[in-house]
Amino acid sequence: LAFNLSLFWNSFRFIAKPCAINLGIQDSGPHRAQPNAILEKVFTSITKSPDGKRLEGLSKQLDWDVRKIQRWFRHRRNQDKPTTLTKFCESMWRFTFYLSIFFYGIRFLWTAPWFWDTRQCWYNYPFQPLTSRLYYYYILELAFYWSLMFSQFTDIKRKDFLIMFVHHLATIGLITFSYMNNMVRVGTLVLCLHDASDFLLEAAKLANYAKYQRLCDAFFMLFGVVFIVTRLGIYPFWILNTTLFESWELIGPYPSWWLFNGLLVTLQILHVIWSYLIVRTAYKALMRGKVSKDDRSDVESSSEEEDVTSNSTKGVFSTSSNGSNRVNGHVASGQWPEE
Repeated sequence: LAFNLSLFWNSFRFIAKPCAINLGIQDSGPHRAQPNAILEKVFTSITKSPDGKRLEGLSKQLDWDVRKIQRWFRHRRNQDKPTTLTKFCESMWRFTFYLSIFFYGIRFLWTAPWFWDTRQCWYNYPFQPLTSRLYYYYILELAFYWSLMFSQFTDIKRKDFLIMFVHHLATIGLITFSYMNNMVRVGTLVLCLHDASDFLLEAAKLANYAKYQRLCDAFFMLFGVVFIVTRLGIYPFWILNTTLFESWELIGPYPSWWLFNGLLVTLQILHVIWSYLIVRTAYKALMRGKVSKDDRSDVESSSEEEDVTSNSTKGVFSTSSNGSNRVNGHVASGQWPEE
């Protein structure tokens, strides 16, 4: 199913691309570096970011100014960056999935007794029926996170790669473990809670790519509020309360209790980290009306940004002069040191 989702994502580009073009998003990449065999060999075989000593040597060898060589390496690094159109299509696909699965989950859980009384998650455990709607909800979520796990190695490289990798591992582990142990009732609550804010972030990124800055800022602020309320409020006092205390009271410390709750607490730690970064970004946007860079930015800055020390663009999301996104995923924050 994860493979089928990947195929669907590839076919979804035929829908997302015309939408992006209608919004004025061009399928054009960054400025390409001037062909140079010597610099290309250094770039591919030695280093993509030469130090001062190597720059001096190349300057003498090519009779180029050091600044010109630095610019060449910046342009060459940026050649491999995905275009804004590619990022738009990726975000539109994720927005569509997150929004659809969230409303499917809400519609399903609205009539579920454990949605209103979490103690119902543990009554008659583990002899609880697995309905077809619950099964498909679980399998779809599991397949999607598996697809994210694998695509993370080929998608746009982010600075919080390790954090997201741990997040995907913990999520897949929780979904698989809860399914195998028939803890699907509490599992559906965790899944629906996490989907509540994700589609808002993707909506903010879509607005950012289309250069609707006010709409982008509004979506990001709404995302931040929903994220903090659900991850720092509802999650610990609703989810962790039932898995740590109500389950202990009703069915006792079952053998896998520690592993199950350990994974849930790991997610909570990640929630705290992300919430701090989101709040810091929102604070800077409110206090100064601008944020220079974001911790989840692409690894490379745009060529124009590196050539000059420019003022930060306005809004919660910083958009480089070539229109590339500067916030992607759950982490958004402060100064971005160039890598």
